[in-house]
Amino acid sequence: MRIAVLALLWGSSFLWIKLALEGGLAPLHVTVVRCALGAAVLLVLARAARQRLPRGRRVWGHLAVAALFCNALPFLLFSIGEQTVDSGVAGVMNATTPLWSLGLGLLLGTERGLGPKRLAGLLLGFGGTLLIFAPWQQSGLASRGAVALLAAAVSYAVAFAYMARHLIGRGTPPLALSAAQLLMATGLTTLGLPASPHAESAPTLTGVLAVVVLGVFGTGLTFHLNSRLIADEGPTAAATVGYLLPVVSVALGALVLGEEIGVRVVGGMAVVLVGVGLTRTGLTRTGLTRAGLTRAGRGRPVAHPSKPEPHLPSSERTAALSTLLSARTTSGVRSTRSQPTAATPATCQGDSM
Repeated sequence: MRIAVLALLWGSSFLWIKLALEGGLAPLHVTVVRCALGAAVLLVLARAARQRLPRGRRVWGHLAVAALFCNALPFLLFSIGEQTVDSGVAGVMNATTPLWSLGLGLLLGTERGLGPKRLAGLLLGFGGTLLIFAPWQQSGLASRGAVALLAAAVSYAVAFAYMARHLIGRGTPPLALSAAQLLMATGLTTLGLPASPHAESAPTLTGVLAVVVLGVFGTGLTFHLNSRLIADEGPTAAATVGYLLPVVSVALGALVLGEEIGVRVVGGMAVVLVGVGLTRTGLTRTGLTRAGLTRAGRGRPVAHPSKPEPHLPSSERTAALSTLLSARTTSGVRSTRSQPTAATPATCQGDSM
């Protein structure tokens, strides 16, 4: 039941973005309000848990970079992309983040031991993306908005790599670190408000309600729900939610917004999900075990879940971390039901797979 609720909350984020945009809000306004409300929710949760915000300048410097690539930039890019691309397609593009993480590792030379299955998954995933946008057809979805969506997924991949190196295992309580990052993202996006074009009219009630739901439920509250899911049922349950997100986004886009579900889009989504699954084959069977990410909350504590072993391939470490939490923030996971660990980055709504 909780898996279904989380999948609905996260998968509906793209619906709320589209409704907010259609309700008269500009992409930057959606991003600022989303970050601010998400930060407010996490601040309340952190205070209830008696967790204090980090104080060191170095930590805040790293949080600024993480907030840029994991929150401010991708949130803005998804809003820009959905001005011209359906919300369902945006949800599918969000699911390509693990592919970009693996590709980034190969590009930087930090990815080693890429087996045939993972290579096939990488090629399949990108092939599915091409199938969805079909740039060779006039009726294809290739556009500036499509580029923005893909850039958002790449931004998440960059953020995961950075956070895995600079924000993991530093001893800061997870809720506090998540709240701090969204506070920083709020500040960064607010700086751009003077340059944002003014709306010709006030936003509609639907637009306002949509961005409120997006910030409170889709960006803030889901972190807490997901962390509890991981603590009780383990990271495999969180990974399952990730595979449901694009399905939920496509279904809601069709049912609520009347978006057309073409055969090409459905086929491309299936190919992308199969590709992502293949790229995570090694992680599913060995990566989580070697990283110490065993099933939590059932008498088997997770050994240092927030700091996978450094000898793992970079994309495998990133995937192990992003499997744990996949909200629109960074977040943490409990090693047992009562003892919190150091913060672990989530997918910031990106790689929830």
